[in-house]
Amino acid sequence: MLFVFFALWTVASIVWLSDPGSAVNRRLGALAFSGGAGALAALLDLSWVPYAIEQGAGQGIQRLLYRLQAFSSVFSYYFVPYYFLLFAISYRGLALKRVYARTLPWLLLIPIVLCTLFTPGYNTYHPITFNIVVWWAVPYIAAGACLVLSKRVPPTAIARTHWLVCFAVLPPVLFAMVLNYIMPSVGMLRMWVYNTWIVGLGTIVFVLGLFTYGFMGIRILIDRKRYDSTLRAVTSGTAMLNHAIKNDAGKLRLFGEKMKRYAIQTSQEELLADVEAVLSASRHMEEMVGRVHRRTEDLQLRPERGDLAEVVEDALRALEPSLGAIQLHVSMARGWICTIDRAQTAEAVTNIAMNAIEAMNGQGVLTVTLTETKRELILELTDTGPGMDRKLRMSAFDPFYTTKRTGHNFGLGLPYTLHVMRKHKGTLQMRSKKGEGTSFYFSFPKKALQAEYHPARTEERIQ
Repeated sequence: MLFVFFALWTVASIVWLSDPGSAVNRRLGALAFSGGAGALAALLDLSWVPYAIEQGAGQGIQRLLYRLQAFSSVFSYYFVPYYFLLFAISYRGLALKRVYARTLPWLLLIPIVLCTLFTPGYNTYHPITFNIVVWWAVPYIAAGACLVLSKRVPPTAIARTHWLVCFAVLPPVLFAMVLNYIMPSVGMLRMWVYNTWIVGLGTIVFVLGLFTYGFMGIRILIDRKRYDSTLRAVTSGTAMLNHAIKNDAGKLRLFGEKMKRYAIQTSQEELLADVEAVLSASRHMEEMVGRVHRRTEDLQLRPERGDLAEVVEDALRALEPSLGAIQLHVSMARGWICTIDRAQTAEAVTNIAMNAIEAMNGQGVLTVTLTETKRELILELTDTGPGMDRKLRMSAFDPFYTTKRTGHNFGLGLPYTLHVMRKHKGTLQMRSKKGEGTSFYFSFPKKALQAEYHPARTEERIQ
């Protein structure tokens, strides 16, 4: 039980600290904390209280430990079903009116309050009145499990994080429903000792999720902090470097123009050709510095209302000369009017599309789709290129990392695109496998973008 105690309270701490503002994370953390409280009660019952008695602890210490054991046990029994159902409601994304969203948690407390007031108090073998509690605890857990499993998730990289949540959360809770409520209600007491293995399995899934596809957005948060610090360093460093190079390029251009006039006046053709080369190099330096600066400076959005599908279509239309023999398949339902920065969004889409076109090297299929979930609009760009191995995937979003060997690529396209999505309160995810192509998923939150659907504008465009 010591492992279960530390595992569950560690999970609770990680989930709480990762995103304190998220109702889903708060309630999942409370669920893990409640389960850990039950493990603490078991530790006190099996080990710590007997050890205190064996060591001759005073009556006051023994009474304090017993009260902690009683509180932890009852708290766990009552609040595991409660917080699980609240977590499921938030995770499922049920659209409740504000008054109902505020009232529901209090209404769900009614069975807990009634059991606390009108059932016998705690004792070691009957911590709660199981044959009464089972009638509300089991429906709470069953309803929560149905809500979690019924969550609509598009078949994208996001689906993997959903199933990680299901495998990490549902088995321990469902086993607890059977071992902690149903079996004790028919006289089979103290079955909670068998929860250790299933909680351990859930913890392993949680830890694996942190280091693979993410769990409840936690890996994304870690990545975001890393990107934040990296982009801040890149921005400050390149700002100083840009300033220095721009000044020197300006001096080259100034003196080059002076030398050019002198060469023309004295009819020195060879000197004039050399000066033209210097002026061309200075102009190229200024152009490159400008391009790097635009990609690394902090973005200032200029939001306006527009059809997201039209913005994407305009960006793709500008790339048609670059397609060659590549087939472009576009399927987007128009009519979603959003508050976005049209230019930055189009540039972000262009970056991903150009990467796909270059990866396919003139042959293949680029598929672009726009779908919706309850809370998000998801733009997917999928190519049939060579794909990426794990090493490339792990470094793809790092600033200045690039596999392209041309002088016009700085490895800033993906970091810039990620930055644009974050400015829109959205996310950018990637799925790629060597030999199977690459997919990018732009997730635009409807609420943040004030997205409204206008059926009159709807038309299906397929190329």
